[in-house]
Amino acid sequence: MRLPRNVLYYGREAPLPEQTQLRAGPLSLISEEGDLRYIRLGDREIVRRLYVAVRDRNWGTIPARLSNVQMEVGADSFRITYDVENRQGEIDFAWKGILTGAAEGTITFSMEGEARSTFLKNRIGLCILHPMECAGQPCRVEHEDGTVEESAFPRAISPHQPFLDLRAIAHQVRPGVWAEVRFTGDIFEMEDQRNWTDASYKTYSTPLALPYPVEIRAGTKVAQSVTLTLQGDISRQAAGVGEARLTFSLADASTHPLPRLGLGVASRGQPLTERELMRLRGLNLSHLRVDLNLAQPDIAARLRRAAAESRALGVPLEAALFLSNAAEEELRALLPLLEEARPTVARWLIFHSEERSTTEPWVRLARQYLARYDPEARIGSGTNAYFTHINRERPPVQALDLLCYSLNPQVHAFDNASLVETLAAQAATVESARQFGGGLPIAVSPITLKPRFNPDATGPAREPAPGELPAPVDARQMSLFGAGWTVGSLKYLAESGVASATYYETTGWRGVMEAEDGSPLPEVFRSLPGAVFPLYHVLADLGAFVGGAVVPTAASDALKVDGLAVRKEGRTCVLLANLTAQPQQVRVGNLHTALRVRALDETNAEEAMRAPEAFRAEQGALLQANGGVLELTLRPYAVARIESA
Repeated sequence: MRLPRNVLYYGREAPLPEQTQLRAGPLSLISEEGDLRYIRLGDREIVRRLYVAVRDRNWGTIPARLSNVQMEVGADSFRITYDVENRQGEIDFAWKGILTGAAEGTITFSMEGEARSTFLKNRIGLCILHPMECAGQPCRVEHEDGTVEESAFPRAISPHQPFLDLRAIAHQVRPGVWAEVRFTGDIFEMEDQRNWTDASYKTYSTPLALPYPVEIRAGTKVAQSVTLTLQGDISRQAAGVGEARLTFSLADASTHPLPRLGLGVASRGQPLTERELMRLRGLNLSHLRVDLNLAQPDIAARLRRAAAESRALGVPLEAALFLSNAAEEELRALLPLLEEARPTVARWLIFHSEERSTTEPWVRLARQYLARYDPEARIGSGTNAYFTHINRERPPVQALDLLCYSLNPQVHAFDNASLVETLAAQAATVESARQFGGGLPIAVSPITLKPRFNPDATGPAREPAPGELPAPVDARQMSLFGAGWTVGSLKYLAESGVASATYYETTGWRGVMEAEDGSPLPEVFRSLPGAVFPLYHVLADLGAFVGGAVVPTAASDALKVDGLAVRKEGRTCVLLANLTAQPQQVRVGNLHTALRVRALDETNAEEAMRAPEAFRAEQGALLQANGGVLELTLRPYAVARIESA
């Protein structure tokens, strides 16, 4: 039985949300499931998204169910109304949305809601996202007391809220044209969402300085509105941009070495089979990450298993140690276990179970004990959670050999387009980390599609409903979308010069291939037992270029098509991903004349999953680049490998 096309695309059969193209005079935008997205003046994006968020006490986003949607769409105006229910567990909140766009370029988003139950919440209200391309742009901030401040969007990622007590914020879109966003219904403030790899600055209501979670009583009403207006001469501004040709080009020179790439030990707990080991060796990995909580009773077994798997794969360990306040006793007890298992350790990542950003005493204590086992292994630290934690609580770089943090694209939003938006922001975290990293190498570890845990929870996690995937599992792991997202992540981390990156796990539904016995929930995670996932082939393609150099690339629309290039011993490999559900034509420039091109798409993805060895043996079609330019058509969510012949 063949996998359905949408499952190959993005892991589930349901269609993607419907999008409606809208105009508000000179502004173009998209309506999707009650949100307004990509509000542009000509080719300049003004606002990335307008939406309503209902967040529980653990910052979980309560799903929205729309009904009674009414749309009046004209050539240069629109009016949309709908009803929404946000219901999950004890939370029951209902609201009405009214969205209007006028011909003079004014857009208003209003919401009026009421709590139908009593519950704890961290946030209810409108959110406005300015794109991260606003970094460094001048802005005017109007505060609640009526004062106006001349400022600018932060260039480096701001650890704390750059703007508080907001009534309005305006920024320059073009010379002589400003866009103002004005808020009513609550006190608003802005945070720099690049801290979590969201490619935006988010303005939201209810200041974080106020205590949370807060009980909201049944019958409580919430009413807010946001109005976007243009100021200045817009008479010559285009209402939108045409479908410009997509381009992707390589620079002439190489820059950074390709990062060392590794995987995590599978969380499913089963030993690797010989076939799994053989396929993992084909990735030419540099390391295998294992998490060791020294206070847990299974530490010896976890260490033995990781040591055995690293030896079988021929790679050293990246060992993450989690210490408690009894760290000295725990480290002393670890030494005989290390002598018994005898793992080769490339680096230790030191964390404390009660600290989001590890402080110096724990690092120095760990170094003292671990040097007795292997004085050559590097000592790294930072955070096991998000970049924001080391941005707010700076790590002790003087005590470290490397700096580390993890990332995932789903702290705030979960749809395909939002995940694609996070890719460019990964580079921003590296650039900002360098400003306080003391010149240390940067290791991003691990990189996952979903959060592994919630570092900001204020209560117990919600248990998955019967038949629902566990919180850390995403069905897109086994899809072409997962492969394309991996290409984008590798591009921005590699081009920003990280020393190493640890992705996913070896096997299972958080890995690069499915276990031999298949998915534990085959109805919702539609993987093929014993098959690899499409993202396996992305890592395998790069594995052939270990020791090579990264070639900077530029994409004309990175939300549609993006990729990376590496060069080694005169050979160049380009991995190019279509990140959309539509076919895309792209002109790839600055290539060698003779090329081998192999696509991974809906026509061959299932065979590439079932029989990866046969797929990897295919060299691809021999094509000629005309003047160094190759015209390609990429099917939805396709990944193409372009190699010099």
